Amino acid sequence: MTSTRLPWGVSTAAGTVAFTVALAAPVRAHVQYVTPGGDAVDALGFLLGTLADPLNAGLLGGGAVVGAVALLAYLRVRPARHDVLRLRELLAGYGDLLPWLLRLSVGLPLVGAGFAGYLFTPVFTPGPPTLVRLFGIAVGFCLLFGFGTRLVAAVGLLTYLWALARSPDLLLAFEYVPGFLAIGLVGGGRPSADQVIARMAADERTVYSKIDPFYRRVAVPFVERVDSFRRWVPVVLRAGMGLAFVYLGLVQKLANPGDALAVVAKYDLTAVVPVDPALWVVGAGLVEAAVGVALLAGVFVRLSSGVAFLMLTTTLFGLPDDPVLAHVSVFGLVSALLVTGAGPLSFDAWAAREVPDSVPEPPERAVDAGD
Repeated sequence: MTSTRLPWGVSTAAGTVAFTVALAAPVRAHVQYVTPGGDAVDALGFLLGTLADPLNAGLLGGGAVVGAVALLAYLRVRPARHDVLRLRELLAGYGDLLPWLLRLSVGLPLVGAGFAGYLFTPVFTPGPPTLVRLFGIAVGFCLLFGFGTRLVAAVGLLTYLWALARSPDLLLAFEYVPGFLAIGLVGGGRPSADQVIARMAADERTVYSKIDPFYRRVAVPFVERVDSFRRWVPVVLRAGMGLAFVYLGLVQKLANPGDALAVVAKYDLTAVVPVDPALWVVGAGLVEAAVGVALLAGVFVRLSSGVAFLMLTTTLFGLPDDPVLAHVSVFGLVSALLVTGAGPLSFDAWAAREVPDSVPEPPERAVDAGD
């Protein structure tokens, strides 16, 4: 990758923000999980009114300046450099377990959704309920066991896209798109039923290897074709999760301030941090959107993922009736980014070239049709 790709990444992030704003009008976000909503509020007037308050503007502007200065100072001074490198090496060392992490991240919430009777998100419950339950339970358990992993991920993705065409509420669960795509690229990995079956089929001394019509004719050629695209898994994850966070920040908070204010009032959040309720809404929305843009552009991806993980944890502890299962996929995929890092087409990749302290590339591995 050349240094000219960095502006492309930044411009792409800006374009996705504009695209998300265009989608925001007809839809409400995760606040639907904990409150029926609030009064209709003009979004632009609300934002301008909040920023017109000198205290609000000072707190928001001051926070942004402090954050920017801290990041620039880190790039300049690079404190605890060896600690950071060691941490990155340790996290990257879990790469062989990435398929398992991805399967857990998508499979667990799908099983929960199946038993609860909703499809991907608690706000979407199409009929007939029996088929919805069977889909979630069957697809979820197949992913958890790693059985027919890539085929099941494709079925899940197609079902999500079908449901999204029926209801824009499915955008609340957009993280399933990068989740299914990443699983399709990495396969079942280890431990998984696919790996066990593949290794049984690969051993010509077993009876099973002589009767399996699938392994050598389909599985091995398919894996050989797909394997070269595994390096794009970090890009798929951070692009998808970046879009999800930008969407949630703009829609949940900034485009629907009435709903977000209802959440602030319901949980008395101003007693936790005594500021203007409007500042709660705008500040939270801007932070979520900023994390999303950072992921899209690949800027400090592991740090951004850590911030996202902290925000999700705080939300679940602060909102006791928020459905935990609905967020397991986000938790898991953000955790996966801690392992993968930014990957290609990112600011982090550019910075690693300019300041050569990146984690060494992992050794080449043999193709395993059970992956």
